Amino acid sequence: MSQSPAERHSTPVDGVEVLGALSPSRAGDFMTCPLLYRYRTIDRFPEEPSADAIRGTLVHKVLEDLFDLPAAERTPQRAAGMLSPAWEALVEAEPVVAQLFEPPEGVAPLDFEKWLATAGEALEKYFQLEDPTRLEPAERELYVETLLDSKLLLRGFIDRLDVAPNGMIRVVDYKSGRAPSELFEGKALFQMKFYALVLWRTRGVVPAMLQLIYLGSGDVLRYVPDEADLLATQRKVEAVWHAIRNAELSGDWRPRKSRLCDWCSYQDKCPEFGGEIPPLPIFQIETPPAAGPDDAS
Repeated sequence: MSQSPAERHSTPVDGVEVLGALSPSRAGDFMTCPLLYRYRTIDRFPEEPSADAIRGTLVHKVLEDLFDLPAAERTPQRAAGMLSPAWEALVEAEPVVAQLFEPPEGVAPLDFEKWLATAGEALEKYFQLEDPTRLEPAERELYVETLLDSKLLLRGFIDRLDVAPNGMIRVVDYKSGRAPSELFEGKALFQMKFYALVLWRTRGVVPAMLQLIYLGSGDVLRYVPDEADLLATQRKVEAVWHAIRNAELSGDWRPRKSRLCDWCSYQDKCPEFGGEIPPLPIFQIETPPAAGPDDAS
């Protein structure tokens, strides 16, 4: 079974019995729907490539690479010119993404040029929100991890980390979609507080600013955390982990229906949509084939 990007970056924790590892994405999966968490994390069922998700990956890559250029060259035109090479590199690394534009017979294909143009629009929106010629990020796509006193390992990737001359830290995350309504702002900020908690535990500094940049709508969500925020986030993360462990012990991975189900790849395996939950991998016992002449001892 292939490793996740976090597993490939994670460092061994010697001499400590680790309860488990949790990222903000997987914690978010469980809070959204325990069955979704199971299918992604335990069963690791493949998911159909999504046009929106792949566009987000592509735009993130261009914004990451943009800061490799000298400041004066970080222009909208240069960013637009980086889209096609970034797409080619993405297809080479993950050929499955090309299937998005090569659907099975009877399924209307997406227009690649129109789709790529929407990625270009997201980049144009970025330049309306920030001036990259005035920024020098300390880190991009930064892998972070910390082991809590409870022996739970927290880990994840931060899109961008800005560090001011006075040591103040700003955590920046790009979102290719639209800003959420106030009802869902807390869920969006949970990921950022998770990262802030890890940075606080590893660097001893509470980030001065958490910033979410929504390239779909051109909004910027900013939040100033404090230690009380991060302690509350730690309690929430540990509570989520205990709930995950209880689900593992009980086998109760009941689905939680919501509007997000419209984008779920696992509806065929979900009872909310008439599907059937398959047995857990640990309980799947294959029936051996009947012995033939060549199998006899």
